[in-house]
Amino acid sequence: MNEGPIILEGVNLMFLGMGFVFCFLALLVAATRLLSTLSIKFSPPEKAIVSAKQTVSAGAQDDNLVAAISAVLHHHNQKINKQVQA
Repeated sequence: MNEGPIILEGVNLMFLGMGFVFCFLALLVAATRLLSTLSIKFSPPEKAIVSAKQTVSAGAQDDNLVAAISAVLHHHNQKINKQVQA
């Protein structure tokens, strides 16, 4: 039995399969890059403008939040102390 042509046919089939997979993956990468570029191009720009008025009101909200949290913690600590003493 002559094994030379069978081995060459197997190697040929292997390179054909690897070439097909390489071409498919290259096409997939190109399509992904194209879609990424198109989505960036056609997406609306993000608004990143923060006005000074919003910054000032955020500071006031933080003070109110700190006061509310302090009141809740004070009430909770009093409640726990009453339970421990009883």
